[in-house]
Amino acid sequence: MTDPLAPVIAALARPGRPSSDYDLNPGTVLPVGRRLRPAGVLVAFAETALGTALLLTKRSSHLRHHPGQIAFPGGKVDPGDDGPIGAALREAHEEVGLDPANVEVLGTLDAHETVTGFLVTPVLARIRAPFIPIPEAGEVEEVFTVPLAHVANPGSFRIESRIWLGHERHYYAAPYGPYYIWGATARILRALADRMAAP
Repeated sequence: MTDPLAPVIAALARPGRPSSDYDLNPGTVLPVGRRLRPAGVLVAFAETALGTALLLTKRSSHLRHHPGQIAFPGGKVDPGDDGPIGAALREAHEEVGLDPANVEVLGTLDAHETVTGFLVTPVLARIRAPFIPIPEAGEVEEVFTVPLAHVANPGSFRIESRIWLGHERHYYAAPYGPYYIWGATARILRALADRMAAP
């Protein structure tokens, strides 16, 4: 029986390159000597009734930072974490109730630099057995899944723009149904899609 995540595992074996929120904005001048805070996010796939799907969250609309945005479970690396992988697993447990023992880590993508000063390591993983998500009250409004076929297809992504801090900023977006996947989340998924599509 073919592993439904075989294309993802094969993509991890191919060379990649770091990404950033500035990829589509080459004119951005970044401060010399800037210090980035390490973080990890869990890019976790599960088998559902509709096939292999990616687990995502919708952040609470009451949050001060990125309210209502679509995001991976994850966050900054704390002193007690085992690096970005440990942070991603801990945060996924806190945010959606995913037991780390129910997670098989497949590997990591190259780190992604965000406009908010984080260096985010995407941790690709398999959710071993079905679980019932428990959204963290106050932080996560909704937990949902998106088909792997959608996020693995470079054609699902488009470039959009908006005014940010007085300048036009371009970014990737990969909308799915009522969910507007954009920004760092979409850029990380685009990096995965590119590696999966590579010969």
